[in-house]
Formats: sequence, structure tokens, C-alpha cells
Amino acid sequence: MKVSPLSAKKTSLHILKLNCSILEQLQLEEALLRADDRNWCLINYGTKPAIIMGISGKKELLVNSAKILHAPVPLIRRFSGGGTVFVDENTFFITWICNSHCSAVECSPDQVHQWIKFFFQAALPALNIQLRENDYVINDRKFGGNAQYLRKQRWLHHSSLLWDYDSKNMEYLLMPPKMPHYRQQRPHDNFLCRLKDFLVSKAEFEGAIFNSLHHFFEVKTTHFDEVKGLLKSDHRKATQIIY
Repeated sequence: MKVSPLSAKKTSLHILKLNCSILEQLQLEEALLRADDRNWCLINYGTKPAIIMGISGKKELLVNSAKILHAPVPLIRRFSGGGTVFVDENTFFITWICNSHCSAVECSPDQVHQWIKFFFQAALPALNIQLRENDYVINDRKFGGNAQYLRKQRWLHHSSLLWDYDSKNMEYLLMPPKMPHYRQQRPHDNFLCRLKDFLVSKAEFEGAIFNSLHHFFEVKTTHFDEVKGLLKSDHRKATQIIY
């Protein structure tokens, strides 16, 4: 089945705009995934510098230990799989948490990836965004990494999108043992790109995302105070700081 957000019947979607650290965001995502049954889109811009590692990631293979000892930043293990990323104040975060039966997207990695790709392409058609081996790219350079969590008929997809990045911060990350074929062993500066090189401002990017959300979905704006109680609910909590 080919999936697309361009559905005639609008799905109800709760939008939550955050202003918090990536640790707090991940903790809230886990609560909304496990202790809530609504469809969500969480949008957060910027966080204090941190390294985020997938639940099965091994620090000694993915993180430059000498660098993190010399200039410490938090190392956080998230509850989902996926690779390791350095995030900071110039990273956009967009997370979707949806039920497959009402989003018309099957609970499978390929279906979810294709669905998100279609949304980004519709929101920002001039950028020619493509999906390459699970990365979001412009002109064969990665601007967005992502991870997923599939839970019965409920799925989560979170993306970290580079508005900008400091090359020195990429020194925290080792070349991963497994990498996408299209990377072709390229170092970070030849592999990554910045959204700021394609858009006029952060406001333009954020506006395009919100416009598409309102166009394709029945949007219900929600505030953090309405959901923060879920953080204390009785659910599995796998997100943790490990350094």
C-alpha cells in the first residue's frame, strides 16, 4: 500500500510545541507512547548540547571517550533504536506518535519512513527532500536522522533535523561500525548539510511544517501542562542518562 499524508479524510492530530531539553522531550515521548492513545506531533527547537544513543548502542564503539572526558556533555540512551547523534541549540526535533488504524499507515518501518518523507516533500517542495537508507537528504547529503519504535498498532518516529551544526561537535562521534552505503565513508563535513543553506530563516521552516499540519490534519493544539501528569504514570521508562 502506498501511503501519503494527503488523505481526503483528515486524521485528528494533537500538536505539542515544546521548549525543553532533549532528555525531557524523550521522557515525554515515552509517556505519550505507552500511557496515552491519541495521535501526536511534538515539535521542539534546540536543546543544551548532548549525545543521544539508541537503546542498543555501545558507547565504546560510537562515542569518542577522550573528547567527552575533556569536554563533558550528557550522554543519553533513548528508549528507541537507531544511531547516535549530537544535538544542540541548532537542532529541530519533530516526533510523530500515531495509531496505525486511524493514520492509514501500517505499523512497519518502511511504511512509516515513506509517510514521513511524503509529508516533508509536501511541506518543503523546493528542497527536493529524499529518503536514502532511512536518512532524510538534500542532494545526497543528510540533514535529518531518525529513530522509530513500533508497539503493536501504535508507532513512533522521531527526527533530529540540522538547521546548523558545529563541525567540532561532530568530533564527539566515532565513525559508526555500520553506516549507510550511500555515505561511502564520507566524513561528517562531506556527508551532512544544513537546512539554513536552503531556507531564509528558522521561522520559514517552522511555518512550512505548521502550515502542512493544518492543511492535512484536524489539528488540536495542546499545552505541556495538559500532559505532564503522564510523566508520573505507571509505564516503562527506558530513557536514561548514562554519562
